[in-house]
Amino acid sequence: MIEFINESKKWGKKKSVVIANQAVNSTLVHLNLDPDKFEIAILACDNEKIQELNSNFRGINKNTNILSWPEKDLSPKVSGTMPMKPEPINREPMFLGNLAISFEFIVKEAKKLNKDFYNHLYHLISHGTLHLLGFVHELELDAKIMENKEREILSKVGIVDPYGN
Repeated sequence: MIEFINESKKWGKKKSVVIANQAVNSTLVHLNLDPDKFEIAILACDNEKIQELNSNFRGINKNTNILSWPEKDLSPKVSGTMPMKPEPINREPMFLGNLAISFEFIVKEAKKLNKDFYNHLYHLISHGTLHLLGFVHELELDAKIMENKEREILSKVGIVDPYGN
């Protein structure tokens, strides 16, 4: 389940919410996780807000496409291995974390990459969800694992390889 917080009037909320739900759910299902047992909050914002968040939380004073804040560190302890699997403790859904995504940035990025906006949104929400689940891409072995998961998830819904391989 997602909570979609629309902070920018530029987002087409209805379709964006549908795409976000589909991306989160397909990512969880692909990893054999029940979407009903997990929650994610998504802030749909503009470049100004994402730049502020990027500066405050990462010390990088520029805008970006998506940011993630996992509730729990599930990342692998050894590079090239899978992250820990989240385990809900009780019957309540487990909160995985927060995502923030900038409308202007991904519109510009999609155009530059010659990609459909909603396919790009789907990819980025799936990418962010993987981060909340402990997937990382700082080291080459980890990046390969994460990118392969993204390719598998996106291919199931007919979205071409975002990495062009």
